[in-house]
Amino acid sequence: MRLDRYDIKILQILHRQGRITKSGLADAISLSVSPCWERVKRLEDAGIIEGYGARINTDVLFKRTPVLVEVNLKQHSAEAFRRFEQAMLDCEQVVDCYATGGGVDYILRVMCEGIDQYQRLIDRWLASELGIERYFTYIVTKTIKQQPPGLEFDPQALA
Repeated sequence: MRLDRYDIKILQILHRQGRITKSGLADAISLSVSPCWERVKRLEDAGIIEGYGARINTDVLFKRTPVLVEVNLKQHSAEAFRRFEQAMLDCEQVVDCYATGGGVDYILRVMCEGIDQYQRLIDRWLASELGIERYFTYIVTKTIKQQPPGLEFDPQALA
């Protein structure tokens, strides 16, 4: 699907202001409401817009401790990777899991109610058959910057 400048502008605006009205969006990109909304529907149908949601400040609701974890597995087989990745997908405390190159198999961001809960989680993983060879824990003491990625890009790059 080729995107033009109107499509890109729609994506940029919705990324920042998901609750903008149809007419507000149309005004912002200098189109009438119907053609603008047809473009939004086309972007949704193409799977480019997957959904809409609110950014919730969970720190206001409850305090959790963010922990970054480097993980290396004992074996590097497709089955070992699949088993570990499925366990991470199933674990609600794991909020981000990245397979990486360069000496570390995975980097995780884990959110726990405290260090004790984190340690119990690690103990369960080590006792299970996940195949963890070693792990390194980094307690986040202060978040400096956290934001969703921006959508500022050159429309010509999509051509």
